[in-house]
Amino acid sequence: MITITLEHPVQEELALLHARHTEAMHADTPPESIHMLPADALAAPGILFYVMREEGRPIGMGALKRIDAGHAEIKSMHVLYELRGRGLARMLLGHLVTEARAAGYARLSLETGSQGSFAAARGLYLAAGFETCPPFEGYRLDPMSVYMTIAL
Repeated sequence: MITITLEHPVQEELALLHARHTEAMHADTPPESIHMLPADALAAPGILFYVMREEGRPIGMGALKRIDAGHAEIKSMHVLYELRGRGLARMLLGHLVTEARAAGYARLSLETGSQGSFAAARGLYLAAGFETCPPFEGYRLDPMSVYMTIAL
């Protein structure tokens, strides 16, 4: 059984998820182009952090970061690579979109990589209705980044 619940991002049992996410973000992205938040930063006010579990085991995570009353950003979305191909990322993204709507946001945006290693993520977001957009809320043009948004 798969569950997705609001949880605190700093938990020992989430260490593997955070480590894998960090490793993936650093694999082929220069440090100045990495925009991920470490676990402790995901505990900041204005961020809702969700954990996807299968039979109680953490297998995915994602966060919504408030930009303003009508706009939020998806942060740190990750599903363990050995479990990919089962629709888990699509399920997690759907949950984040639903939660953003329920919180009253009118727009949801994200930043992802432009490299080939991020092609599946970009495809997932495009299939969900996200469109490319200019940099938002503190981001700048960066050839390593793709910015995407969806009206809710």
